[in-house]
Formats: sequence, C-alpha cells, structure tokens
Amino acid sequence: MSDTQTDKEMNLVGHLSELRNRIIVTGLFFILFFILGFIYIKDIYGFFENDIGFQLTITSPGDIIRIYITIAGLIGIVGTLPILCLQLWLFIKPALSKTERKVSLSYIPAVFFLFLIGLVFGYFMFIKLILPFLLSMNDGTFNELFTVDKYFRFLFQITIPFALLFEIPVIIMFLTSLGILSPQFLRKMRKYAYFILLIVGALVTPPDIFLQLAVAIPLFILYEVSIYLSSIVERRKKRRHKQFMEE
Repeated sequence: MSDTQTDKEMNLVGHLSELRNRIIVTGLFFILFFILGFIYIKDIYGFFENDIGFQLTITSPGDIIRIYITIAGLIGIVGTLPILCLQLWLFIKPALSKTERKVSLSYIPAVFFLFLIGLVFGYFMFIKLILPFLLSMNDGTFNELFTVDKYFRFLFQITIPFALLFEIPVIIMFLTSLGILSPQFLRKMRKYAYFILLIVGALVTPPDIFLQLAVAIPLFILYEVSIYLSSIVERRKKRRHKQFMEE
C-alpha cells in the first residue's frame, strides 16, 4: 500500500471520527434541551392551552406522555438548531477561506431566528385566523370534542412548514454566495415562485380565499426580501472579486 493511499485512509478516518464527535455533541445538547422542555412541560402546555377557548380531551393514558414527548422534542429541536449549525460549520471550517468562514458563520444566528419567527408566525396564523375560521363553520350541528393528540398534530402541521419556509432568505443568500443563484434569476422566476407559494398557502390553510391570501402574501414578501438580500450578497461578492483582481 502506497504512502499516498495510507494518508488518504487516515484522513478519511479522521474526518469520520470528527463527524462522529460533532454528532455526539449535537445529540447531547438535544438531550439537554429535551430534558429542560420536559421539566417545564406543564408551563409550556399551559401556554398553548391558554390561547384556545375549549378544553382538550385525551382518549387514552398514552396520549399524555405522547404529547409531552412531542412538545419536549420540539423544544429540543429548536434549542439544538444553532448548535447543529455551529457543529456543521466547525466541521467544514478547514475547507473554507477566511472570508468564507466569516460569511458562513454569520448565517447561523439567522437560521435560528428565522426558524423561531416562522414558528411564531405560523402559530399566530393558526390561533388568530385558521382555528377561528374552522370553528365558525360549526353552527351547533356538531358536538365539538377536541383531543390533545389531534389538536397538536394539526397545530404542528401548520406551524412547522412556516418555520421551514422562513429559512428561504438564508438558503437563497447561501446559494447566491456559491454562485448557484442570482437576483436576476430570482426575478425571472418570480411568477413561478409566487404560484408555488400560493399553492403552499392553500395546502396549509382551509379552502377559503381570504385565509389563503393572508398566508400567501407574507410568503410573497419573504421572497421579495430574499431577492433583495441576494442582490446584497452578489454586490459584495463582486466587490471582493474586484479588490482581489486589483491586488
């Protein structure tokens, strides 16, 4: 076996070992935030319950622990998200230039805060628009019985997609910095993007045009903000390239 091949195998083993360590660190932080979420689970559950005007019901003893684990798991994911991003950044850091390290590191808090804003926005839309609309459709014909399991499942089906959609600006900025996307391309694809976002709005809301527009319009604004941020990234990229050529 040649020295070159041996060095490659040692490098691969080293990278895999480092990746394993970073996964372990991320997993430990997830467990920590999960435990914290479980410790304060009744307060967190009370926060959600105070925003609705009806009592949630359970149909089996297992519903209690299942919903507690689900909520604590969500707390764990949200709390661990910046740690996960940081560990990924530390893993790829040696392959980045000094400028790339600085730029990519700035994305980490943006990913976390945009995820939180998306969750809050989705929750606000659910509590203030979607849920009242659905309840208003019952004029006394049906007996209302809301189970904990189905309520939170429906709640998370609404809020989590918004949290992911609010990551669009960061994703677009990152792809622009890599040269994969450009603001010109985003402007060219605007009508198609609007159409897709409108479909997404329709999928996460009841069949009511007002609610669908109320959800889609903020997503349109998010796309326009993404174009603006992409333009900033491209200008900075061109400026750095110009300075490098002059040197």
